[in-house]
Amino acid sequence: MQFRGKQVAAASGAVAAAIALAACSSSSSTTAATSTTSAAASSSASATTSSSASGTISGAGSTFQTNFQQGAISNFKSVDPGITVNYNAVGSSTGRDDLAANTVLYAGSDSPIPAADASKFTKKVLYFPVQIGPIAIAYNLSGITGLKLDATVLAEIFSGKITTWNDPAIKTLNPSANLPSASINLEVRSDGSGTTANFSQYLVDAAGSAWKLGTGSTIKWPSTARAGDGGSGLASIVKSTPGSIGYVDFSTATASGLSAASIKNSAGDFVAPSTASATAAASHVTVKPNLTFSAADEPGAASYPITYQSWDLVYSVQPNATDVQLLQAYLGYLLGPGQALLAPLNLAPLPASIDSSAKAQLSKITS
Repeated sequence: MQFRGKQVAAASGAVAAAIALAACSSSSSTTAATSTTSAAASSSASATTSSSASGTISGAGSTFQTNFQQGAISNFKSVDPGITVNYNAVGSSTGRDDLAANTVLYAGSDSPIPAADASKFTKKVLYFPVQIGPIAIAYNLSGITGLKLDATVLAEIFSGKITTWNDPAIKTLNPSANLPSASINLEVRSDGSGTTANFSQYLVDAAGSAWKLGTGSTIKWPSTARAGDGGSGLASIVKSTPGSIGYVDFSTATASGLSAASIKNSAGDFVAPSTASATAAASHVTVKPNLTFSAADEPGAASYPITYQSWDLVYSVQPNATDVQLLQAYLGYLLGPGQALLAPLNLAPLPASIDSSAKAQLSKITS
């Protein structure tokens, strides 16, 4: 499935999209999670008071936020029927560019604005954290379950140094697995992506000298790598290509029925991606005054090491009072009742302290 270039409106189309996404998974747990999400959101919505605002909000950016935005947009309509929200999942880089160009009111981004792009933004930008989740290392190996990897091996795979599945470095971590001699098919993102930025930053932090490709929304990958557009595009390639490996947010990987490796964390434990292991990692983050932080390679035996976060970015000064009301209403929903949508989507809600700080910041949006 592709989400790039498609707007998700707060109407019946959003509900249909969410149902279609759930159908991508062959597991009954995904269907159950979708039902739980709807029930939790309906319960929260009934306790929420509608604002007096009416109008349309347009947002764009992070594909990591796609599942959350779809569910939130659909359920928010029952809370504030006068507000329509559209979200275009085009990747974090494009979303930030759209905000800088004033073509959207908010941008979904999985990483802060890079220093090289700061001059594009003519007004102060506020960061509203909205979700946390694991980056799954998804793989397609028939008969292989419970694959274990560490930062050094991941760095050598994604830099093209390790090229076959039975490489001694992989076998050492998986001594009982019948690893094939097949070539590793490397799958990466083609668009400017916060998932790429966070995955590569993890490798910088955890793999040391084994990782030489740096970090950023785009990476100069080995020439053998095949690129997919958006998280769903990359997941589709992994699912259809035997011997492949790629990095994709766990929510999308699960909905696509992909296997995910357990990754060795800084405590020396192999941990699988999950809501619980992402929450464990998030409990250790250090938050800056502007509410930016990194959840990658955090301490703790239960912490999944490739955990990341996503923000909705808005200008602190809006052109009119109506836009202020619209943004405060929708962002307030994402930070309030909307947080109940996350766990059933295999995403983690914000730690209470971060959520409270984000809610308090809503008053900083002015006209």
